[in-house]
Amino acid sequence: MKKNMQGKVLKLFITKDDTNKTRIEIPHIDADENGILNDKFYNKNRQRAILITSLQSYDMVSDKNINLPDGALGENILIDINPYHLNAGDRLIIGDTTLEITQNCTLCKGLSTINAKLPKLLKDDRGIFAKIISGPSIIKVGDAVSI
Repeated sequence: MKKNMQGKVLKLFITKDDTNKTRIEIPHIDADENGILNDKFYNKNRQRAILITSLQSYDMVSDKNINLPDGALGENILIDINPYHLNAGDRLIIGDTTLEITQNCTLCKGLSTINAKLPKLLKDDRGIFAKIISGPSIIKVGDAVSI
């Protein structure tokens, strides 16, 4: 059995549907079974509805003298604990919302445009995708995270 871990939501982001793929930091997200409302990727792929990234990813990058602003890894939810050991089907509770892990995040070409070292460095540590299972589906900065 996996150890129960506790943490919190540090930041939340959405991507606007514009030519610049503008990332916007917001105080809360509204989500349903199709993803995050008002996000460019809403209702595109339920298995990739929400991207959760750990602060650990940014620390790994910073340790290699690469400076990235929060949100640069494409995450919707930045948390202060590491969920990368979770497998598809595992559950994560954020506030009153239950999410199910669907898959590990694959690396995209966009990371190499930021820095050529990022794809190799973050191969298994960029983030995890999840979908909403139950709850009010309003996630706020500061909400508790339980694994």
